[in-house]
Parts: sequence; C-alpha cells; structure tokens
Amino acid sequence: MQELSIPSRIRVEVLAGLTVSLALVPEAVAFAFVAGVDPLVGLYAAFIVGLVTSVTGGRPGMISGATGALAVVMVVLVKDHGVEYLFLTVILMGIIQMVVGALKQGRLIRMVPYPVMLGFVNGLAIVIFLAQLESFKFEGPNGSEQWLAGSALYTMLGLIAVTMAVIYLIPKITTKFPSALAGILVVSGIVIFGGVNTTTVGDLSSISGGLPTFSVPDVPMNLETLWIILPHAMILAAIGLIESLLTVSLIDGITETKGQNNRECMSQGAANILTGFFGGMGGCAMIGQSMINMKSGARWRLSGAIAALLLLAYILVASSLIEQIPIAALVGVMFVVVIGTFSWSSLRIIRKVPISDAFVMILVSAVTVATDLAIAVIVGVIVSALVFAWNTARS
Repeated sequence: MQELSIPSRIRVEVLAGLTVSLALVPEAVAFAFVAGVDPLVGLYAAFIVGLVTSVTGGRPGMISGATGALAVVMVVLVKDHGVEYLFLTVILMGIIQMVVGALKQGRLIRMVPYPVMLGFVNGLAIVIFLAQLESFKFEGPNGSEQWLAGSALYTMLGLIAVTMAVIYLIPKITTKFPSALAGILVVSGIVIFGGVNTTTVGDLSSISGGLPTFSVPDVPMNLETLWIILPHAMILAAIGLIESLLTVSLIDGITETKGQNNRECMSQGAANILTGFFGGMGGCAMIGQSMINMKSGARWRLSGAIAALLLLAYILVASSLIEQIPIAALVGVMFVVVIGTFSWSSLRIIRKVPISDAFVMILVSAVTVATDLAIAVIVGVIVSALVFAWNTARS
C-alpha cells in the first residue's frame, strides 16, 4: 500500500472509524438480544472493549466489541442466574486472559495449521452471511417469526443491491472516501428522503442512554458463586482469545506486518475486566468489522478509537439520527465483507492439496457453522495432529 501523508492518513482513519461505528450498532444490539440482556449492555461493551483494545492492543487496525460467539455462551448464565453474574463472569474472563498474556502463551496460536486457518475463514464467512438472514425476518401478529415477502422483500433486496453496487463502484471513481461509508450514506438518503418503508436501526431498539457507570457486581462473593461463574469464564476466555488471535493472524496476512499476540491477550483481558465493572457484556475481536476497517484503508490505532468514541456519541446525543439508518444498508456492507472474507482460492486448490488437508478445511468450516469458533479450531488442530502422527508412523 502506498504511504500516505500524515493529514491524508488521519482523514482515512477518521472516515474508516465512522464506517465501522455505524456497522457496530446493529451488531451490538443483536448480540445483546442473543445474550438475553438490555441492548445498552451490548453497546457499552462495544464502546469499552473497542476503545481499550484499539489503544493498547497488539494489532493496530483490529476492531473488538460484543460478539455472537460469546453471546451464545452467555445466554444460559443470564437465564439461570441473572445479568449481575454475567458482569462478574466477564471480569473473571478478563483476569484469565491477562494471565495467559502474562505467561506469554499467545504464541500457542502458531500451532494452528494453515488448513485450519482456511477452514476458519470460510466457516466464519458463512456464519456472517447466515447472521444477516435474521434481517429478512419480522415478528408476525401471533408473535412468531416470519420471513419477509412481497414488496417488503423486494425493497430490502433492492436496497442491499444498491449498497453493494455503490461499494464496488466508488473505488473506480475515488479512493479517498471509504466505499462502505458511501454505500451506507447513499442508501440512507434514498430511504429518508424518498420515504421508503423499510426496517431501520431504530426498529430493533432505541440506542439512547447515558454514560456507563462503575459498579461492583451485586452477587455474593463466595465459593458457590465462583463455581457458578468459573466454567463460563474459562470458556468465554478461550473463545475470546482464539477469535482475537486468529483475527490478528488474518490481518497480519493482509497488511504483511506482525502483530503482538501476548500484548493482545493482555489488552483483551484488561478491556473485559473494565467492561464488567461498567455494565458491559464483554467482547473480543470482530472479524467482520475488522475487515471493513482494513478495506476502508485504516492501518493505525486511530480508526478503532474513533469508532468507539463515535459509538458513545450515538448513545448520548445522536441516537435519533443513527436509528434512521436502514438495516438493508448494513446488510449490504456485511455481504461485501462475506465475499471478501471467504477464501475463494481454497475452492480452486482443494483438489490439488492432500485429501487430509481438504478434509480439515471442510471439517473446520462445518464445525464453525454448526457450533462455534473455539470448538472448530480445537477440532481442526486435533485432527491435523492425528493426521501428522499417522503419516509419521507410516513413514
């Protein structure tokens, strides 16, 4: 990438941060619903985790926040014990992550073989795509979920197509403005000024609120509480670190630079400890938003910090504006991310690589879609190790 002057680089970082911040809002709200907590709990996590990791993390340009991989683990804890137990669990999760970083165990991510990385990337692209399909549903008169149909569906698809077209066409006109942000602004203008009837961010939930406040989780501090939260904290810490460190590796490949894994572990841990004390649901790296940031040209820490601060500004003073953004525009952006994330080259080489490598790629992708990222990577590493042991024994 051609080196930019400092003023040009700052402009790119600010615009990239603005683009990412708009994409963070519906994700944070949706994952809060998945975890069974108030939307502001997800938004506070996106702000705190995003700000801390962007400033102190081991990978400049990487975006962190509330994620679906963590939310699906949290929902059982919240349902059985309440949100206060979740906050304490997130604090313990952060402590575990900081211990991993202090012991310099972030290097263990190097044990992940390349076929597992390919399977992870492809599986994640499929997961991001499937997550967007929720935007094509609505709550029926009897409370059941129904798929969009008729004019509502055609409107949604049309707006998504316009968003994607703008994203692909803008770079042919100018490279000085993030194409994803242009797509969001164009479609938002069409909907607002054209009076188009479609789902907006405000239809999901109001994002208006105040500053997050410090508080110690209101739960009994005893061994019984520890045994309740410890298993969840360990699982959340493992998922968070695996997803974050794999994202570091992915961005390393894109930027041809080297991130600091142990520093990222420490940063993720500190961010989760802080968000637990300020009423957030915790988080980790967000690959979709990180890809948006990279494709917008961001390479410094500034873009992530800008995105986090803008997210707080939306909560405090600009919620009425952000709530007018059509969901179709954000879905269009994420569809472009899916196309860019999926390793299409793996489809071309799958017949040329050893059968065991092809099997591992497909297996990891399938397990990622069926369960979660952490299990998929662990399964992939174990199968790769068994294949290696078998081949070594035969020779």
